[in-house]
Amino acid sequence: QLQLVQSGGGLVQPGGSLRLSCAASGFTLDYYAIGWFRQAPGKEREGVSWHSSTDGSTRYADSVKGRFTISRDNAKNTVYLEMNSLKPEDTAVYYCAARWGPTIAIMIDEYDYWGQGTQVTVSS
Repeated sequence: QLQLVQSGGGLVQPGGSLRLSCAASGFTLDYYAIGWFRQAPGKEREGVSWHSSTDGSTRYADSVKGRFTISRDNAKNTVYLEMNSLKPEDTAVYYCAARWGPTIAIMIDEYDYWGQGTQVTVSS
């Protein structure tokens, strides 16, 4: 079965840090571009960060630039989202997604596989 399995997340105070992991099962991530998305209550799902599959290029939403870092470890078939200086407005369910191909894909409907989602709550 081809799937992405997420871990990490939880409750953190403002200014804190969390790391999300996303492990591929049943396929290798080497040739897949990766995206992290989030969805807050009552809002549409939005893109947070993206990573290409080949040249190592990354991209971030303006709202997280300088605070979040996307990375991948192809040997472990896992991608990560390191989140620092978290704010209450970062509270959402976070999803990883994988898309076959080398280039960064911004649009949600371009993705082939999705993780199950993990809750991140930033609150004092």
